[in-house]
Amino acid sequence: MNLTRTSSNSSHAPGFLYAGFNQDYGCFVIGLDTGFRVYNCDPLIEQARSESAEGGFGVVEMLYRTNYLALVGGGKNPRYPPNKVIIYDSLRGKPIIELEYKSEVKNVKLRRDRLTVVLATKVFVYLFGAAPKLLYTFETYENDQGLASVSSETTHGMLAVPGRQKGHVQIVDLDSLGYTTQRANETMPNANVSIVAAHSGHLSCLMLNQDGSKCATASDKGTLIRVFNTTTGTLLHELRRGVDRAEIYSLSFNHDSTRLCVSSDKGTIHIFNLDPKVVIDQNRMFPRGPTYGEVIQPPCPSPKDHGFTNSGNRGSSLSFMKDLLPKYFSSEWSFANAKIVNESRCIVAFGEEKNTIIAICADGSWYKFCFHPHKGGECTRESFERFLKSD
Repeated sequence: MNLTRTSSNSSHAPGFLYAGFNQDYGCFVIGLDTGFRVYNCDPLIEQARSESAEGGFGVVEMLYRTNYLALVGGGKNPRYPPNKVIIYDSLRGKPIIELEYKSEVKNVKLRRDRLTVVLATKVFVYLFGAAPKLLYTFETYENDQGLASVSSETTHGMLAVPGRQKGHVQIVDLDSLGYTTQRANETMPNANVSIVAAHSGHLSCLMLNQDGSKCATASDKGTLIRVFNTTTGTLLHELRRGVDRAEIYSLSFNHDSTRLCVSSDKGTIHIFNLDPKVVIDQNRMFPRGPTYGEVIQPPCPSPKDHGFTNSGNRGSSLSFMKDLLPKYFSSEWSFANAKIVNESRCIVAFGEEKNTIIAICADGSWYKFCFHPHKGGECTRESFERFLKSD
């Protein structure tokens, strides 16, 4: 959540420039006009801070829970030029790597083996080390938001960035980079890339799941969320956030990719099911038969038995007429939802505790919500705190 690229809002905490989760969503980091701070997500505990009058950071990216962070200067008084990426060692309290570009850096993504730097129309992927080695450069459609996502699973790396055409997504196998192919006496770098035509409009948000097998996308219209298989490009789910136009702030899969949460400028967090099994109570006791030990096998349970669609989400009562009515009536609506009181800009993720979500908001507030795993509906606000207080 980069607040330096949004219009000024009275609800934003003063000096708050950036917020982002680490790769396992166990921590989050914030960029301020005076430095950065690192917090544990749940319980909310400040873990580290580095602040001074030297300037601020518009992008801060953690590397899991290690002492390395990627920093990009931001705000009215940037600590470093916005066209530089600084890899910072928080234990030694100093920069250890510096990369410079011809234009402003929009985003940075880290894996233990890869460093990805996003500019407005280019993406640079490096072998991450003491002296980063450039593996490949990708061209993208205009990407002022710095949209990019990397899978967090350590065994295999995937990258999602905007394609060269509006609404398209490039899915990159990061493990394929660094090799070359000989063509017509010329050595060409390898890159295993697939293109997904996700939306007709501009992309506003994209996110890979943990192993990179699924990619969720939203357009600038913000009414539909689409989930694709990254191997085949097949559309797996089309989910409806709402009818009115909205700006999607964040998308996040849960650990096993059976659910997806979405935040937008409407102040509502939506939770969608991606696997129908999650709404079926697997612990139901079935009756015994007339013969000792015999179990009567009931019909195979279905989400429809619980009033949901085949995917386990809510649908229109007229969905049985989907072949006769407009597409809207066959839409998959959210299974559960939560409300941010002042509609502040926020990013969301599933919590480490089962059936919870965590929201980090631009007004400096932290929310923890709980949802019923089988019934869904309105989430219960379990906790609320402020990690940044307005002076």
